[in-house]
Amino acid sequence: MKLKRTYRFAIKTSLYITLFITLLMSVFLYMFYSINWVLIIAFAITCYLFSFIVIQLRVERFIYKRVKKIYDDLTLLESASLTRGSITTDMGTLTEEIDKFARDKKLEIETLKVREKYRKEFLGNISHELKTPLFTVQGYILTLLDGALDDETIRKKYLERANKGVERLSYIVKDLDMITKLEVGDLSLNIETFDIVELVKSVFDMFEMRAHKKRITLTFDTDYTTPILVKADKERIQQVLANLFVNSIKYGQEKGTTEISVENLIKNKVIVRVTDNGEGIDSKHLPRLFERFFRVDKTGNRKVGGSGLGLSIVKHIIEAHDEKIYVESEIGVGSEFSFTLEKAE
Repeated sequence: MKLKRTYRFAIKTSLYITLFITLLMSVFLYMFYSINWVLIIAFAITCYLFSFIVIQLRVERFIYKRVKKIYDDLTLLESASLTRGSITTDMGTLTEEIDKFARDKKLEIETLKVREKYRKEFLGNISHELKTPLFTVQGYILTLLDGALDDETIRKKYLERANKGVERLSYIVKDLDMITKLEVGDLSLNIETFDIVELVKSVFDMFEMRAHKKRITLTFDTDYTTPILVKADKERIQQVLANLFVNSIKYGQEKGTTEISVENLIKNKVIVRVTDNGEGIDSKHLPRLFERFFRVDKTGNRKVGGSGLGLSIVKHIIEAHDEKIYVESEIGVGSEFSFTLEKAE
């Protein structure tokens, strides 16, 4: 059996003390008295046992006091990573526990730093997103109050512009509310069986006029003559497709194309692909593309509109279905967003 380090220490130390005292006693008896080997052996055994017991008890108590202080200090940190149980005085076990505790704490600190950075960016982004329409609405209202209210033409124009600013604020608040519900699991999904091809066609109809303004063609990759049935929340998947179409139109090239394909992935899964030949996205931005308010354009340009939450909502809706969403993009070539859905029997 592997002995504890405290016992190994006590055995060796007791042996050294016993050898030294026995040798000293033997020399003393040899010089002044006759040597009695039975007495010397009995003395050596007694001395060894006494030394072992005293050293072991003292060392164990000495180590226990100091280790207990370490445990008490760690308990103040309320660490779940430290083994809760009897206090061990074995140095190897203690070292392993402290090393594990230190690694867990380091990982926790690094995670908190990442979250703090994300929190600061999020607050800065949401402040910017809300500030722009608020200042716009305030500017038009103040202009009207300063005298432009009497001019019917200016009054109507400014009120219409102010209304657009309020609508933008409403979109942001509505989208934030939806993301919050999706994250906390408070938004229930109405799972039903429907034809994904038919749903895509209805979304095409919704954005036909907007796509026509940029002369962008919304099309399938092939003719789908038979229905492709999936199990999902039809309204939420429609929202996913709508957000992806809006982005493809916003950032697509004039006379471009947004193409939809629905393919069998595995036996019970299909994958829906939304591909455009727009300006594309740099690969360094792809890992953060689905974050709230994250924009590839850091100049603050808001000409393309939107709340900045569309892709984040898309990701949360797909993940709420326990499915996956993917993105591939290349600058100057275009982008492809794809997501999986469960295929109906």
